[in-house]
Amino acid sequence: MRLIFLGPPGVGKGTQAQRLSVQRSIPKISTGDILREAVKNKTSLGLQAQSFMDSGKLVPDEVVIGIIRERLKEADAREGFILDGFPRTVPQARALASMLRQDQLNIDRVLNFELSDEELIRRLSGRRSCPDCQAVYHLEFSPSLKPDRCDRCGGKLIQRSDDQPGTIRSRLEVYRSQTSPLIRFYEDEGILARIDGSGTPETVYRKVAAAVG
Repeated sequence: MRLIFLGPPGVGKGTQAQRLSVQRSIPKISTGDILREAVKNKTSLGLQAQSFMDSGKLVPDEVVIGIIRERLKEADAREGFILDGFPRTVPQARALASMLRQDQLNIDRVLNFELSDEELIRRLSGRRSCPDCQAVYHLEFSPSLKPDRCDRCGGKLIQRSDDQPGTIRSRLEVYRSQTSPLIRFYEDEGILARIDGSGTPETVYRKVAAAVG
């Protein structure tokens, strides 16, 4: 099964993708995770992408498409995958379709997660991350046991620059202007399902499971 999870930052699609990945034994492929690792390691890709990510802008298509092309060649993706954070633009979607056609494959289902801007800002601004082990917490929903310290490795928790309220608003504006056309694109393909992202993770997962069958 080959799936795409769409939705604005903070909507919870990463959490749902991870759970479905375990249930279906297919990899969750997140461009955000790949890019943040490159930034942390100060690779040439990371240095190129950092300025875009810090300002809440999208990383250029040619950079992201190259990352995905290499990732989909790995053995664990042969039987299926869940793409989280890609594609974000219609040109990326067309590039992905072209990649898959070369192997006579296609996307089976696209899930679009929806939530109000007010709730998205509330969720994202409370998020805290560990730069050492990549663990993620939330001040309200899943706080660490010790304030400002990671339960897993003891590292100091930070608020990522792209989780600050001003940058969040910028990210949502970018999403609406550049990513929302994907909804129409995949609706026209007849493979889009809309998922209400409100409620508990368990409630949302039931909607996800029903949508993918």
